[in-house]
Amino acid sequence: MYEKYGKVNNMSEQLKDSKLKKLPISIVIITRNVDSNIKACLESVSWADEIVIVDNHSTDKTLEIAKQYNPMIYHDTWDMEGSIRNRAYARAKNQWVLSLDPDERVSPELYAQIKDFLDKGTEYASFSVAMRSIFGGKYWIRYGGWYPASRVKIFKKDKFKYEDAEIHPRAFLAEGEKEGRLSGEIIHYCYSDFANVVNKMNVQSTLEAQKWLRDKRKMSLNLAMVRYFSRFFKMYVQKQGFKDGLIGFMMAWQWATYQLLSYVKYWQLKNMEVDSN
Repeated sequence: MYEKYGKVNNMSEQLKDSKLKKLPISIVIITRNVDSNIKACLESVSWADEIVIVDNHSTDKTLEIAKQYNPMIYHDTWDMEGSIRNRAYARAKNQWVLSLDPDERVSPELYAQIKDFLDKGTEYASFSVAMRSIFGGKYWIRYGGWYPASRVKIFKKDKFKYEDAEIHPRAFLAEGEKEGRLSGEIIHYCYSDFANVVNKMNVQSTLEAQKWLRDKRKMSLNLAMVRYFSRFFKMYVQKQGFKDGLIGFMMAWQWATYQLLSYVKYWQLKNMEVDSN
């Protein structure tokens, strides 16, 4: 039922053995207390000629480990996801940017495709990339809409930006520009365990509620309940999340509960705001 997934090959060793020149692309990573992830992340992009790390006040060994890879390190405070990402991308020296999270790794196949379009040129201003999400370090979440779940991860920095939003910002490509798609994957070690699932949902639902309140979104308990049941049914039944066993059930439960929990927090924020006036 569960499909295991091995670790990404050590790209720095491949680069060393093949004596390849580093590619003219900037890897941009936003960090905060990710010393358990950052080494493997940086190993997977050691072929890039610039690594930009924007750190949000880490207190662990994140930066100590990162300095082994000679990155450009900047410090910033997370306010809104869209805003800090746009500021981070602006620091890149190269035209092309690959936006990577610390729990993500670039596969050798994706590296080869990036090298190809950088060498030959391309008509596209951005590329979406397939995300292979891994639970617990080894189980591939294959169903329920989790794969390929392509996202824009590679782009020309002057042609792309996110909206200023607390979480899940919309992406905007400059008018008239085209988006391509790469089949090479980013390996996303999304959750270490079920406690991590619940903890992330709690943090993200708070940010979602804040976004709804700021946008003056019209939300109701009825709408939240409809979304709760429809999300679960869509992921677990229509998109066959049940094929991923207990993990598939938990992923469907998470995204369903996220809607309800976001509404509860939104309701509380809204009523607190009313009471304070």
